[in-house]
Amino acid sequence: MKRAFITGGSGFLGRHLIADLRKRNVEVRALARSDEACKRFAAAGAQAVPGDISDVRALQSGMESCDLVFHAAAIVRDWGNLADFQQVNVQGTVNVLEAAKAAKVNRFVHVSSEAVLAGTASLQNIDEKVPLPAHPLGPYATTKGLAEKAVLSANTEGFATIVVRPRFVWGKGDTSVLPQIVEAVQKGTFRWIAGGRYLTSTTHVENATEALILAAEKGRPGEIYFATDGAPVEFRAFISQLLKTQGIAPPTRSVPRWLARTSAAIVESIWPILGAKGAPPATRMAVKMLGEEVTISDAKARAELGYSSHIDRDGGLSEMSAAQAPA
Repeated sequence: MKRAFITGGSGFLGRHLIADLRKRNVEVRALARSDEACKRFAAAGAQAVPGDISDVRALQSGMESCDLVFHAAAIVRDWGNLADFQQVNVQGTVNVLEAAKAAKVNRFVHVSSEAVLAGTASLQNIDEKVPLPAHPLGPYATTKGLAEKAVLSANTEGFATIVVRPRFVWGKGDTSVLPQIVEAVQKGTFRWIAGGRYLTSTTHVENATEALILAAEKGRPGEIYFATDGAPVEFRAFISQLLKTQGIAPPTRSVPRWLARTSAAIVESIWPILGAKGAPPATRMAVKMLGEEVTISDAKARAELGYSSHIDRDGGLSEMSAAQAPA
């Protein structure tokens, strides 16, 4: 691997991926939608490629002479306009695939999520053999599933496509999940579902980048790989530990799971009628993915890729606590 092209390099996972690739002396080109992104990429040792995923020509030009593409750009929310999700998550993926083929890139690694399975009855001890649900919960699950199908169907001899699904990406500098939880706790709107006493799989951001790079190097064409931190952990205990790294006391209030499910379904149905702005206070997808057990086997990645999840939870949490400590 000599030269890689990245979309979504400004995101939490994308930033870490750029850093890890540079540590391996891989030349990195990163798609940049703003001058600010260009400056960040330059500071990280990557070459910025101005443009966005709607511009196939800009994509192709940036990918010329690259060995592989990491596609991480996506709208990652549990609520929103389906057309917006389709434009970015589905058509954007198709555009990146088209550009990669035209630029004669050999390998394509797509960053997906276990959320594509939201809508499956049980997400306990699942693996890559579980099929996508017929009725996904919400626009994110729907469009990320369609994006996966586009990626896997594009796999041909000479153009290997691989999908990696990390679960609940976390770590120092998180700009996605943890800030939303912190905000809800600070506003007093956070509630545990069923007390939070169920298991969840997680993936430290450094473990996620490990899986992506190994998939690029060793992944079998046309395959999907899950990545986690290993053994699952109790959801309440883990979220409480994350909050403590930010100096925030864990909340205590809880709601029954049946009530959370019913409330989310009702609110989703009336939200558009109300003409309310922003996301509703609860969605079916959020209840499914964060209010129930979601435990994943990544045995396939460990056996085929040599994936090791080299950052353990204690180490990752200690790093986050140290980052918050007074200088």
